[in-house]
Amino acid sequence: MNGTLYLIPNSLGPGALENVIPAPVREVTSTIDYFIAENAKTARAFLKLVAETHPLCTPLQEIDIRELNEKTAPAEIPALLTPLLSGRHAGLLSEAGVPAVADPGADLVRFAHDKQIIVKPLVGPSSLLLALMASGLNGQNFAFHGYLPTDAAQRAQRLKQLEQRSRQEKQTQIFIETPYRNEALLEAMVTHCAASTLVCIATDLTLESESVRTQAASLWKRDIDAGKTPDVRKKPTVFLLLA
Repeated sequence: MNGTLYLIPNSLGPGALENVIPAPVREVTSTIDYFIAENAKTARAFLKLVAETHPLCTPLQEIDIRELNEKTAPAEIPALLTPLLSGRHAGLLSEAGVPAVADPGADLVRFAHDKQIIVKPLVGPSSLLLALMASGLNGQNFAFHGYLPTDAAQRAQRLKQLEQRSRQEKQTQIFIETPYRNEALLEAMVTHCAASTLVCIATDLTLESESVRTQAASLWKRDIDAGKTPDVRKKPTVFLLLA
């Protein structure tokens, strides 16, 4: 009988796990001795925190952790599931938030379905949904686009395309950026979006420094021109717009 692939969420930043990861999730995590993670070092740090409230079934240094990230070749992914075909349970662990959403792992999950392996998603924080919940924008119709182009001209063009789609479909558009480019993206949004387009900036979700604010692009531009740029530099941020 095959093992189960558990999709294990992680916190969105430093802080006590019990504030964002439910106890039943931490309990299940503590019973697993094989993990697939984006980074083995940070996965062990996560498991060390889990052990503070739920003793691990296996000493931390003996837990088998294999990496799945942008360097993993597609041909290598099926082998990560081999232990499950022998009945061993595994945990797919995200770096932050939930696995396979704005995060590596979707291909592994698809292979698991192909192999008749049960996939069990566990409850945890998703920065995308938390941002949407708090934005006041349309939660009935929305789309996530990942990262926008880094080239300024291409990024401007993409923003205009997403704004037009939002206007036509009344659809909230959601995207993220590498933290050190957050300010450039915000500047592009207020420059290229219509004055009335609603823009939400959601930063450091679930942390003590959490900030979520929604207002028209024209008001964001006014604030930035007045030297009141929101503190998004090098901080995990979700960007949303609704035209």
